[in-house]
Amino acid sequence: MLLRAAVAVVRGVGVCCISLGGQVKVPERKVNGNVIISEREPKIRIRLPQSVRYVGVDRWALYSIADCELHAFVEADGQKNVQRLYWVQFEGYLPSQPDLKHAYNSPQHATMGGMDFYVDAWARSRDTAIDPGSDREHIEALIKAKGYKMPVGMMYVRFVHLLDDSRRKELMIIYGEDVASAGYTAAELREEGKEHARWPGIAEGLAERGEKKIMIE
Repeated sequence: MLLRAAVAVVRGVGVCCISLGGQVKVPERKVNGNVIISEREPKIRIRLPQSVRYVGVDRWALYSIADCELHAFVEADGQKNVQRLYWVQFEGYLPSQPDLKHAYNSPQHATMGGMDFYVDAWARSRDTAIDPGSDREHIEALIKAKGYKMPVGMMYVRFVHLLDDSRRKELMIIYGEDVASAGYTAAELREEGKEHARWPGIAEGLAERGEKKIMIE
């Protein structure tokens, strides 16, 4: 996910082809059940809980400035209501944008698989407007296409690893839960909400659960 101040065949899932810099490309990373296998940038395996269901993959030129490969997994009930979301994204600015850099500055960090991640969290209502062309728009389209339904509100924790000092490439992993599991609504927990004072403790617990569920090898 860009903070703007500034042929893999997956079991049962179609692959999206895109055009980047005039060339048609397909997703580079492979998925084997609950494991994402990346051979480069970075070379890792990301293991999620066995209970997840793979929703799909998309790769496109995000806002025409970044090569973005997004993989989505969910845990859902029998009616396909999403209870937990795992959003894994490999992203890098295109060579045509040599001056752009990621501007993450969260004071909270986590170490997973020996890698340093920026950490931040937020709550979001389902009816919040989605920016056209955004990675949020792409992941929700994948979820909807497979018949899954998002809850009224979600709470998310985002882990972002910058691959090197150039700050041009990132691995982003977002873990989300139905906010109802916390006993509040997203509106109540946002900065202007009446229960916002409870949010730091809730966010801390969310981050701890995310770290335990996401294994980087």
